Amino acid sequence: MTSVTVSVDVRDPTPPYEQIRRQVADRIGTGLLRPGDRLPPVRQLAADLGLATGTVARAYRELERGGWVHSRRGGGTRVATAPPVAASPGAALRDAARAYLERAAMLGADPAEAVEAVRRAALRR
Repeated sequence: MTSVTVSVDVRDPTPPYEQIRRQVADRIGTGLLRPGDRLPPVRQLAADLGLATGTVARAYRELERGGWVHSRRGGGTRVATAPPVAASPGAALRDAARAYLERAAMLGADPAEAVEAVRRAALRR
């Protein structure tokens, strides 16, 4: 079973199942999770995150509907052989930027401060 590190931010207005769905899809899209990799069982991930099993089960159902994973009774949930890909690298980058700006706003930063933080981080590389 592949280690999947996801977290749920209770301050984020995004529902927990969607936070999980988005993080797993991002990890598949970036290649951190590869076709055939097994996700943790619903009960285990729910316990690890302190969530109801129904919340994690919904995230897995949404991932399956989106073609990211497939589930089989007794075989667990695995990354699909041909998971979807972002429409373009630009679309994936826009999604990541939007998520970053939402998170920065939750921390009290305005968009200009968030962009400046990215610029400073890029210069340190």
